[in-house]
Amino acid sequence: MADNQKKIIPINYTNREFDTIRDDLMEIAERLYPDSFQDFSEGSFASLMIDAVAYVGDQLSFYLDYNVNESFLDTAYQFNNILRHGRVLGYKFTGRPSTYGEAAFYAMVPASSTGLGMNKDYSPILRRGSQFKSSAGLNYTLMDNVNFADSRNPVVVGRTNANGSPTHYAVKAYGRVVSGILVTEQVNVGAFQKFAKVNLSTPNVSEIISVFDTNGNEYYEVDYLAQDIIYREISNTNYKSDNVASIIKPFLISRKFTAERNGSVVSLQFGSGQESANDLVADPQSVAMNVFGKTYTTAKSFDPTRLSENQALGIVPENTTLTVVMRTTNPGSSNIAAKQLNQVSKVLLDFEDKTILSVSAMSDVRNSIEVENETPIVGDVTNPTSDEIKQRIYDTFPTQNRAVTQADYENLAYRMHSKFGSIKRCSVQRDPDSQKRNLNMYVVSEDSFGNLAKTNSTIKRNLKVWLNQFRMINDTIDILNPYIINLGIEFSIKTVPGADKKAVIGNCVRALGTKFNNNYYIGESVKISDIYSTLKNVRGVLDVLKVRLMNKTGTNYSSATINIDKNLSPDGDQLIVPKNAIVEFKYSSTDFTGKAK
Repeated sequence: MADNQKKIIPINYTNREFDTIRDDLMEIAERLYPDSFQDFSEGSFASLMIDAVAYVGDQLSFYLDYNVNESFLDTAYQFNNILRHGRVLGYKFTGRPSTYGEAAFYAMVPASSTGLGMNKDYSPILRRGSQFKSSAGLNYTLMDNVNFADSRNPVVVGRTNANGSPTHYAVKAYGRVVSGILVTEQVNVGAFQKFAKVNLSTPNVSEIISVFDTNGNEYYEVDYLAQDIIYREISNTNYKSDNVASIIKPFLISRKFTAERNGSVVSLQFGSGQESANDLVADPQSVAMNVFGKTYTTAKSFDPTRLSENQALGIVPENTTLTVVMRTTNPGSSNIAAKQLNQVSKVLLDFEDKTILSVSAMSDVRNSIEVENETPIVGDVTNPTSDEIKQRIYDTFPTQNRAVTQADYENLAYRMHSKFGSIKRCSVQRDPDSQKRNLNMYVVSEDSFGNLAKTNSTIKRNLKVWLNQFRMINDTIDILNPYIINLGIEFSIKTVPGADKKAVIGNCVRALGTKFNNNYYIGESVKISDIYSTLKNVRGVLDVLKVRLMNKTGTNYSSATINIDKNLSPDGDQLIVPKNAIVEFKYSSTDFTGKAK
């Protein structure tokens, strides 16, 4: 009878939590083992065993659900797992973005011996790689050489002697700076290993400049290991005549790697080839040609789509030391306001002919270098949320590295490499005033406080060059600034009896600040029902009586406004925002005000 009972007991597979598993085990023990276990009090041995089994079952159920959820992009929660799914679909996380901007540089140049203007022999060249700091201690590096001898530079009298004659002239020149400094790390690599991966210990890496092994072989960063050709900048010897600083040339490479970013850790992923497998361009003499009357015997075939003979995805370094030069950005936000870049850390200075110049005079020029940013330096943005990453992954797969639709352009704009800067929000619209396929791309960045700010010209130029390689041949792109509309919320609530009205109002303000913290996209409408639902979910709120949107203007706010009454939807639930504007609730402590009854 007992055996038959055991066979007919149904098992509820939906009970997977501790309490439900314990109840099922208790029921089974009482029904099947009434003579063995009769004491199920909390201190009994039977209760101990049932609790232990229920605990193990709960743990196993949790980890089973966790592993299954993390196996799919839709249900994945861990940020690194989301990035792994993204790599499978072609999405590449570029890491922490860099901050770009323009800075003004000043140098004190001695006057000419004739007394007419400055001595141009002492006009220095501030070399790229010079380092500077902001008043908050943030590091920045000069991207291009700054020539103080350029005739277009403003020059004023800097110092005079007792007679009033000029002894030095102050020269002002402009140059581009980027956040971070150059760092060198050496990594030891052991015996040959297919698809070797090297982890860098340096944090906050934004760009890998170069990788060399002990023998002087250079390894090049590629987008994927099957890529055989890269494009490099070669100095143009005819720069003065054609005004083009560099020439782009293709190079066939055999030593290559891809950079993978998981959080703050950067890894170099190599291929599977060894030193003996040389990567060569296909030899025309070894190409098999089907020519009438002739017979060619060859072991090689010619693939016009692949010039490289090596199929090992690149040579792997072995028994060597890799010297990795990289640029690291600041651990926090690198965005700074105007006039905050004012410290000189490292000056790299050159003169046209040092042999004819005074050492002390050159030292005086070197010590006179000053820097100041006249406009804000922006480009750094907060890391995208998991939901934003998922959306970009979904948009990446159909994009297929070409820009045809609006979603393609927006996805590619977000995917621009971090070393070129980054944008917070992007929207592409068809230009209504154009008869051709002209597109208006509206982009916005962040300032040092995480608030919306206009994107500087450097990032816009980088973005336009980046998109040019993917766009349709008949598309033209204009990159513009959207209107930033700062709004505030006034609300009136009814609290539950006995609740502290001041505390409830404070909780409401914090809830609104969390809900509407730069979550809007360009052209996205404001749903007033979301404000109601957010307030209703605050503990202590019995009812929401009234909600009103209002423009916020004045100091520290944008000058753009919107007619709220005329732009409400017919049902009054949405504030319709123009396609070339973005809404921002800037200061949660002052933009949200409420009353309680």
